[in-house]
Amino acid sequence: MPFARLMSDPTSVEDPYALHEEIRAQGRLVRTPFVTLTADHALVSGVLRDQRFGVVLGTGDAMPRFVRWALQPPDPEVASVIDPPSLLATDAPDHTRYRRQVSKPFTPRALQAVSDRVEQRANELLDGLEGRHVVDVVSEYAGQLPVAVIAEILGVPDHMHGQLLQWGHAIAPTLDQGLSWHTYRNSERALREFGGWLDGHFARLRHKPGEDILSQLVNADPEDRLTDLELRATALLLLGAGFETTVNLLGSGVVVLTGEDEARARLLADPALWPQAVEELLRLESPVQITGRVAHRDVEIDGIEIASGTAVITLLGAANRDPGVFPDPARFDLDRPNSREHVAFSGGIHFCLGASLARMEGATGLRLLFERFPDLQLAGAGVRRPLQTLRGYESLPVTL
Repeated sequence: MPFARLMSDPTSVEDPYALHEEIRAQGRLVRTPFVTLTADHALVSGVLRDQRFGVVLGTGDAMPRFVRWALQPPDPEVASVIDPPSLLATDAPDHTRYRRQVSKPFTPRALQAVSDRVEQRANELLDGLEGRHVVDVVSEYAGQLPVAVIAEILGVPDHMHGQLLQWGHAIAPTLDQGLSWHTYRNSERALREFGGWLDGHFARLRHKPGEDILSQLVNADPEDRLTDLELRATALLLLGAGFETTVNLLGSGVVVLTGEDEARARLLADPALWPQAVEELLRLESPVQITGRVAHRDVEIDGIEIASGTAVITLLGAANRDPGVFPDPARFDLDRPNSREHVAFSGGIHFCLGASLARMEGATGLRLLFERFPDLQLAGAGVRRPLQTLRGYESLPVTL
């Protein structure tokens, strides 16, 4: 079955798109004994935006018992990225309360401070690359830059940035499925270590709050304040999801743009085109390839009937290459008029809270990199992260 190969065949990590097309050829909604899935842009968009779907398992029996068992949290007392009370794993009304509280501190002033820090940190990292010939652009740039953003949001001191980067690398794979035992154990250890550190950090921020966004969440109105477990889940999500999407966007952007000489020349001549370039990169190489929803009642989406209790796997990367929506979808097109119709940031109430930050980081990080090193080229194929849900590079050598 194409989906089974997509999730288990190591070659699909390098190129999942041929399997996406096999799935698309089977129909707009593909039902199998184990999962129901879609690569269709209209269906993916509809499922993600329809409030009759959620991320919490219902009581219906449409899903095999072992699948329901496998999706239960291993330890409900330990906060994680993919289990309640994480925003990724809750539905209304809990999700509504969490999101309202988490969104409050994201003021224009706070976002401007983060933006300023991104540009400053990017230039510091690029200064360190000057005079060198071959570098790993992931470990020495794309992987380092998001830490500045997360540290700014969480109020993490400068001396903790290296540790934060280690935790981010270890926690991000929990967004994927089918982890090896070694990766799973590393992720669990990082979750517990970061959670323990956060408890002490919350106490420090209550005693001496800073200007950061987490300080505002920790010291919010007591009547509507998030609990420490909810705060830990939020901080973990910002670290895991925020780190991973940006690293993948930057790495994939380097690979795509080194093969697009004309587009690079236009971007260097007109930096105002970078936001459009980022939208097309998000469409072409979606950092998050797969997500899912559960129908909480019988639903009809774009003429397709979906029974209550059905879990639908939405193939974001495939939807973003739907030829019925994006002509010549495998081509990077700086002038594509509807690039922004991608679903790389999901949709509906679970639309990525940090989408604007990721867009800003992508545009700023890539612009400054190619302005500083306009002759940058790949020095090898790079090594992809061995994950199916998340698409990006573990290492990527380039010549400057």
